[in-house]
Amino acid sequence: MPVPETTSAEAFERYVGGKCLRAGRGTAWRDIQAWVIAPPRKVDRVSLPSVSEPFLAWSVSGEAEFQEREGKGPWVTHRIKPGSFFLTSGGAPYDCRWRAVGAEPFLSMAVFIALPVLQRALEEVFGADAAHARLRDVSAFTDAALNSLMEQVHAELMRRQASALFLQGIAQAIAIHLARNYAETVSEARSGSPSLPGFKLRQLTDWMTENLAEEFNLDRLAAQAGLSKFYFNRLFKRATGMSPSHYHMTLRMAVAKRRLRETKQSVVDISLDVGYANPSHFAQRFRRETGLSPSAYRRQR
Repeated sequence: MPVPETTSAEAFERYVGGKCLRAGRGTAWRDIQAWVIAPPRKVDRVSLPSVSEPFLAWSVSGEAEFQEREGKGPWVTHRIKPGSFFLTSGGAPYDCRWRAVGAEPFLSMAVFIALPVLQRALEEVFGADAAHARLRDVSAFTDAALNSLMEQVHAELMRRQASALFLQGIAQAIAIHLARNYAETVSEARSGSPSLPGFKLRQLTDWMTENLAEEFNLDRLAAQAGLSKFYFNRLFKRATGMSPSHYHMTLRMAVAKRRLRETKQSVVDISLDVGYANPSHFAQRFRRETGLSPSAYRRQR
């Protein structure tokens, strides 16, 4: 099938190929998505679209010679074994190919962490610099603590009915672990691949913060960066892990949450201040991102 530039976490599975052995379905899997697949034992090339959510691929069993590349760049080779991880944080689509080694079944688990969960983790770890923090892309690495968390996700996948509360906690634990160990603040372009210069990214994100209530306008942001809409959208996502429009919405939600907790300002006034002329639309968006209505979120303080 034709491979798009970007896709959603929900749709990513269809581009990987192989047989899906188990998938997390239903409301319990709102903060984390996971599925176990049995890929073909040999693949000459598969193109995978980018996604905004941080993506972890965890090798469950078997070994393989694995190669990956971005664009028309050189192939990079890895030997993957049970417990090997790949962390991808958005950006350009990429190609990969592999060949299973040995007789053991070659199984992999794909895990996506919801962006609001990651954002809260970055805010806790980086504080005021959270808007400039992003995850690194890391290939074929091992991590004992992360491996233990993946085993818990895998065990929950095998249950007849997953626990929403347990998965919420696991998603938060994974997000914090990633933020602490695999995130950095953006200060310069990522070496080896095009990206927005650090100073330019700060100018744009600062402008977005200062003009939070204004309607999102990709044309204007791209013009400020001196780039086409397509190229700007791609480089912004590479630098931050999310699209400009989602970044703008995340900023709005962050301000709304802070005001709900720290002030007595009405929900209607908060919605107007962060750019939602329709309070019902604001409430719907807020519930989608947090799982709570604005009033219920405020009562938690």
